[in-house]
Order: sequence, then structure tokens, then C-alpha cells
Amino acid sequence: MAAISIEPLTKQAFAPFGEVIETDGAIPLSINQGFAKRFNDLAKIDVSAEGGQTNISWFVASLRPAPIAIRLMERHPLGSQLFMPLNGADWLVVVCTDPRNAASYRAFAARGHQGVNYARNCWHHPLLVLKDASPFLVVDRKGDGNNLEEYWPDETMQLDLMPDHHEA
Repeated sequence: MAAISIEPLTKQAFAPFGEVIETDGAIPLSINQGFAKRFNDLAKIDVSAEGGQTNISWFVASLRPAPIAIRLMERHPLGSQLFMPLNGADWLVVVCTDPRNAASYRAFAARGHQGVNYARNCWHHPLLVLKDASPFLVVDRKGDGNNLEEYWPDETMQLDLMPDHHEA
């Protein structure tokens, strides 16, 4: 069984797979008479292929048993898919360039203030949380067309979790 090591989620490391959503380095606009800050243009939502529309939804993800096995990868050929945690809890992101090539898999430790926007056609694992019942805001595509492709690897891989990366 192959183990995938986990690296910190950074904009540079994640760039081949999409965008990291965070406000670090962004200059906010002061709004609501100075009582709020607005951070614009944090992601490029790409959902218009074949007449698609923007869909905003709420996911609540369950904790998976440890060690976390990587048995399914998916991609969305018609649109990007953005995940933003709403509870401030750290979470995990697993992506690859070719699901048939174990060496192309990468895993990232996302901080609770970081989201990701998977680029169209980016292979990724379904949502992986470190705290049970974790809520996420999701922005993706709705509409006609087949926007889901799944791949079930022949070899089971697992995440090389550090002890502090898994909560009950």
C-alpha cells in the first residue's frame, strides 16, 4: 500500500490544480460604514461550459476512519469546484495529475481559513475533513451535461497522517 505524504497548502504548490482561496496578501475594501471588510476576486469560477450555471451549496462532511484510504478520484470536465470551510477547522486536499500514476498524487494540509477552487478537469479526492460534521460552502456548476468522471485506483493508497491531523 502506497502512502501519500501531506504538505502545507500554499498558492504556489497548489497552482497546477487550481486556486487556494485565502485573504493573505489581499487588500480589502472597507464597506458597511467601516464595519466590514470585503475581499474581492478570490477565485475564478469556471462553470459556463455547455450552458452551465453557478451553483452555491452547503456540504456537511463526515470524518473518515484513520488511516484515510484513497480509493476514489474524481474530476469535473465542465466546471471548477470551490470548497470553503465554514467552521475554521483544518482539512485535507488530495489531487493528482493522472489517477493511474501513484507518483502524481499530492496531499495538502489546508488550514481552517483556506479554501480551494479545483480547476476544471483537476483530479481530486472527495472532501476530506479532520473534524466530524464539518460544513463547507461549495461553488460549482449545475446544468446539463456530464460533469463528473470517477476513477477507482487499482492500488489502495493512504494518507500518511501525523498524530495531530486527526480528531474524533
